[in-house]
Amino acid sequence: MAIIDVVKFDGLKSRDWIVYKHPSDQLVLGTQLTVKEGQVAIFMKDGQIADIFEPGRYTLTTENLPILRGLVNIPFGGTTPFPAEVYFLNTLTKLDIPWGTADPMQVIDPKFKIKLRIRAFGQMGMKLSNHKVFFTELIGAMPQAEAVNYERIYDFYRSLIIQKVKVIISGMIINDQISALEIQPRLEEISDKVKEKITEEIAKYGLDVSTFYVQSVSFPDEDFAKINRILEDQAAFDIMGDKNYAMKRSFDVYQDAARNEGGVSGAMAAGGMGIGVGAGIMHSMQTQMPNPMMQQSAQPQAAMQKCPSCGADNPANSKFCCNCGKPMVIPKITCPGCGAQVAEGSKFCNECGMSLVPKVCECGATLAPGSKFCNNCGKKVD
Repeated sequence: MAIIDVVKFDGLKSRDWIVYKHPSDQLVLGTQLTVKEGQVAIFMKDGQIADIFEPGRYTLTTENLPILRGLVNIPFGGTTPFPAEVYFLNTLTKLDIPWGTADPMQVIDPKFKIKLRIRAFGQMGMKLSNHKVFFTELIGAMPQAEAVNYERIYDFYRSLIIQKVKVIISGMIINDQISALEIQPRLEEISDKVKEKITEEIAKYGLDVSTFYVQSVSFPDEDFAKINRILEDQAAFDIMGDKNYAMKRSFDVYQDAARNEGGVSGAMAAGGMGIGVGAGIMHSMQTQMPNPMMQQSAQPQAAMQKCPSCGADNPANSKFCCNCGKPMVIPKITCPGCGAQVAEGSKFCNECGMSLVPKVCECGATLAPGSKFCNNCGKKVD
């Protein structure tokens, strides 16, 4: 590899880098080293960290390479090349590292009693805090590459960050009984708790978590629609009251059932309602809905009387039958045998059975029923 006399790194356009390895590892004394602001240069030999240079411009000499001089036999004042790897580290804070939960947290909302699939998203900031620890513990374990960006660093901590986020958010919902709809005001508290949990672990690798934000906690539209239906039903219950709301829900069930091919019974069976639930709804409707037939039967009926001749119903106080035209009141006669009142024209008494048909005497006189002698000729009647 060619010997170089200038070593520097101008950075990447994306500004997303954290480690850059200089492509040449053949140096000579007198090489110019430029370390820009926000950078640190590290010289390595055989996997060991040698000398570290802060921002500035340097001419490499045996005096400013004391550790490397002990690892490599660098000739004094000569131009003989010596091997060494040069790494530039980015010491600026990276504030816009995105994170998110790819898989949702499944929790039961304590207020609405439904299962929600919750995701969380946010942004974090990181920076180098210990160059040697970072390089030894993390970069040494990575596959060799010319540049390492923050995305690869985040990949190492992804599981840790997501696990802490899920534990804290789900714990707040379950243990503190906070509804998912009411968790937005607690995002700052959640952010602080997650930052506290991950900072100590990430610091073991020479990095500092400068910022951590939970920007949103969300769930799918289908879950949100379920909550909206519950809220609408609750509002209807508050406005309509218990009985009217129950009647409305019964109507809704049967209206939905009417749209289904199987009708009411099919809808109940398909929905797992069963005969018992269906009967309960029917009973609820019968007890709460006004029944036209019952109302009709409950209304006072007009007084009626039957015609004594043809049996037809006639309004009370009618003098003649509206069907046969005969008088509604038949004159009564007294049975001469027992004294019972018998309808005029009856042939026999309905109490004692005496014949009420008038007899005719031999003299031609009509005898009253029960007569023993003719009141015209005085002859005894048989």
